[in-house]
Amino acid sequence: MDNLELRELGQDEGSTVFRATSSSNGHEGQQEFSLPPVDGGKDAWMFLAAAFVVETLVWGFPFAFGVFQEYYSTHPPFEGSRNIAVIGTCAMGIMYVSAPLVFAGLQRFPKTQRPAIGFGLVTMCLALGLSALSTTTMHLIITQGIFYAIGGSLVYSPTILFMNEWFVNRKGLAFGVMWAGTGLGGVTIPLLLQYLLAKYGHKTTLIVWAVVLFVATVPLSYSLRPRLPVSQSSRLRPASFSFLLTRNFLFLQTGNILQGLGYFIPSIYLPTHASMLGASHSVSALTIVMFNLAMVFRCLAMGAWIDRYHVTTCVLISTIGSTIAVFVLWGLSSSLPVLFVFAVFYGFFASSFSSTYPGVMRAVNSETQRDPNFIIAFLSAGRGIGNIACGPVSEALVRSQAWTGEAGGAYGSGYGSLIVFTGVTAALGGVGVIGRLIK
Repeated sequence: MDNLELRELGQDEGSTVFRATSSSNGHEGQQEFSLPPVDGGKDAWMFLAAAFVVETLVWGFPFAFGVFQEYYSTHPPFEGSRNIAVIGTCAMGIMYVSAPLVFAGLQRFPKTQRPAIGFGLVTMCLALGLSALSTTTMHLIITQGIFYAIGGSLVYSPTILFMNEWFVNRKGLAFGVMWAGTGLGGVTIPLLLQYLLAKYGHKTTLIVWAVVLFVATVPLSYSLRPRLPVSQSSRLRPASFSFLLTRNFLFLQTGNILQGLGYFIPSIYLPTHASMLGASHSVSALTIVMFNLAMVFRCLAMGAWIDRYHVTTCVLISTIGSTIAVFVLWGLSSSLPVLFVFAVFYGFFASSFSSTYPGVMRAVNSETQRDPNFIIAFLSAGRGIGNIACGPVSEALVRSQAWTGEAGGAYGSGYGSLIVFTGVTAALGGVGVIGRLIK
């Protein structure tokens, strides 16, 4: 097997110049080549723009599931079915949880990274097409949930791997820009889905979105490419999981999992809660729009902050803001205006938690100097654990109807236990801050 060594020689018109030294069967050879500049330049910005669109399309759809939640709950053949919430949490959760496995496979077989994007896109579109034929909730869980998640993970994971090659010193800002795509998708996609569901029903809506997803993503394939040649990038950083047992990672991952247990609940139940307060279908969808619009600005801001401040400082801001929003604004809401204000504040603070991941990578690397791709993969997996668990947990909490008619505001609306659970998990997301305080 060839052994490759890269040596940086300097800069040539903005591009990094390398010399590759290879040895095979005792013979050595050298070859000089230039790479596009990191942290800037036409190629890096084109990649970031493509990554932003991928984020918008792949994640925007499951983040808009609250619109489907309301529709499926009130229309045949799914009306009255249990576990409807599991569809949305399954789609997001599997994409999160599968990250370490997919990352490991793509790192082990680097030549599959770009083809995986195309294969994943076809899988997502087929999943949506099959969802249109579904007649039971279980069918939707398998298609709109599991199959969509598998395809989405294959599209999204190579994008993360490439991002760590294109951006180094401005990594936080780059990830913030990309993750803001989820918010933008959450602003525009619910409006489109609400219109299609109201006029044509779920079958046509799912087919239309499959076509939109395919047509919009195919042109991005040129820019979604690695910065480093495949043979070199696959050998620069050997995989190691020793960081999993470091103190920094354990504290920050614990907070990440706990925050994820409740984070997704408002995005699922806000439209349904708005309908209980008398909102029409179109108005109830605005709760998701406002939640995701706030997410766009917060991801951009947190992406810039995480490059400047310690990760626990950013985690603390997110934790305090989201906890107050849940217990005060959602808990005491008894009218639509207050619910809309909650959607904005919660989206602004809670959604920024994942934008702290580049800071986690930096803090963990200070101890281990390991491949940042796997750090972010396991952070995503931790968030996915909470996401998958929150589906059945939230269904059970809603069915319990705790404090209904016995407490003020939304606490007595039947969503009381759901609100408390979300608020407690938001507060527990700040565990990493405690870890820093006790050194």
